[in-house]
Amino acid sequence: MGDAFLDHGDPSDRLGERELSKLRWRCRRGLLENDLLIQQFFDRHADSLTVGQARGLHALMELADNDLLDLLLSRKEPEDGIHRMETREVLGMLRAGRLGGRSQLAG
Repeated sequence: MGDAFLDHGDPSDRLGERELSKLRWRCRRGLLENDLLIQQFFDRHADSLTVGQARGLHALMELADNDLLDLLLSRKEPEDGIHRMETREVLGMLRAGRLGGRSQLAG
């Protein structure tokens, strides 16, 4: 599917530029609020993202926009289907970044 790096490789390996570019493209969302939070995440963590974190982020991107926003804003917790450690780690990273972007989301 073009995301073969998610299926292979050690979870602790850092993403290369090509993989990071593909992941950024995959993370584009329909809700501006999600896009803002995801952009903040990439601004903070792009240089250090691992394959495992990319897998976790990819799993979150499978959610509908409103479900993802509810998770990012801590309105709800992940359901059993996205209970993987990698997904929870990335969700924590995304949530930590939202505090600095709260003024952007309020507007």
